Amino acid sequence: MDERHKKILQRNRTNLVKELEPSSLYDLLLEKRVFTQDMIDEIQSAGTRRDQARQLVRDLETRGSRAFPLFLESLEETGQVRLVQALRDGSSLGTLQPSAPPVLRPTLQPLPIVSLMDVDEKIIIPPIPIPPIPPIPPISPMQKRSTTPTPSPEGDVLRPKPQRTRKDSIQSYKMDATPCGHCLIINNVEFEQKSDLNNRTGSNVDCDKLQRRFTNLNFIVEVKTNLRQKQIRQELSALSKKDHSVFDCCVVIILSHGTEVSHNRFPGAVYGVDGLYVPVQHVTNFLNGQHCPSLQGKPKLFFIQACGGGEKDTGFEFSPEDETAPSCGGGEDNQTDAIPTSSSSDSLSMSDEPDARVSLPTPSDILVSYSTFPGYVSWRDTQAGSWYVETLDRVLSENASTDDLVTMLMMVNHEVSQNSAKGLYKQMPGSFNFLRKLFYFQPRAQEHQS
Repeated sequence: MDERHKKILQRNRTNLVKELEPSSLYDLLLEKRVFTQDMIDEIQSAGTRRDQARQLVRDLETRGSRAFPLFLESLEETGQVRLVQALRDGSSLGTLQPSAPPVLRPTLQPLPIVSLMDVDEKIIIPPIPIPPIPPIPPISPMQKRSTTPTPSPEGDVLRPKPQRTRKDSIQSYKMDATPCGHCLIINNVEFEQKSDLNNRTGSNVDCDKLQRRFTNLNFIVEVKTNLRQKQIRQELSALSKKDHSVFDCCVVIILSHGTEVSHNRFPGAVYGVDGLYVPVQHVTNFLNGQHCPSLQGKPKLFFIQACGGGEKDTGFEFSPEDETAPSCGGGEDNQTDAIPTSSSSDSLSMSDEPDARVSLPTPSDILVSYSTFPGYVSWRDTQAGSWYVETLDRVLSENASTDDLVTMLMMVNHEVSQNSAKGLYKQMPGSFNFLRKLFYFQPRAQEHQS
């Protein structure tokens, strides 16, 4: 797309997101070959109308020189004339607001009383009569003079309001259903040769641990192994179509290779065994309130054991007195879940757009826990499994009956940050938390014995 057209779109992006009706454009943009069906599907999966409009405008900038005029044609055909006018003129939508009719002001005669506001403010406020203030009751010698404000006209002394307890800070999600919900584990171990991705030796160790752990945490656990990109989407779609009405929660765990991709909500993507990826934000969309009504208002938890990119963190030197010395996470058996360096750079250079860091919407009741910081590799021991899953499993075993999930994830973050691969490389897990309440698992009675 020409730079001039890109600048017009960027200048009008805010109002385009506010006013554009993307659903009416999809068939036309497909017919005019502005977008492919796959691109339309991705835009539709972005979420709300505003999210879809934002994604459409962003993707439009990556298309060819004919994309802009064809976009204008489609807007005109669907009756979105105001947008057509602004984009065709190259102006900003803000300049097209209808002007207000002229205000006829009467000639003002001098008044004996000065108004409280300037005439140009178009409002004249007459003097306000002040009611008499009742006398202040005398203070006895033993009484300490109050430092509170003067009594109000009603005679009530203003006292500092007691601090309100924020209910959302003490409420917890309902978690008393038995079982409490579904848990889908996608474990990609053996990758097709065409994918240029190595097999993930040790991932079965992770899968077995998590299957046992979430079974003990009272979930219906289902494991799917070695799925292609399309199959990952199909399994998530099938999960979203289940009736979750009798359950209190839903969990998705993905163990695979990963990479950094463009995003407007949740960073990162996970690979199918065919070498094609699914963005994490699309993974979460399947279970959000719009696409899975029976999970509205209920916690949806996602645990991603995969790389967020190809960078390796060498950490920094520090010597705090109250910290234990960083432990070594093993030696030659450590592997990463990143795509190969050459493949990674090729993949990112072919991306339709740079990594987007726009303002985040707030999809409620979703938490995404990542094994590593976006952009960095995630380490996995071929014998013991990944650092993240091994630590997560242990922390859940020891603390799930007493601590909330966010607290336990901070424990995981701290412990994993102490590990060191080959005596050099570090790893920092993290999460995107959009839960509205505290989340406590309900372990089975025998959980403390496991």
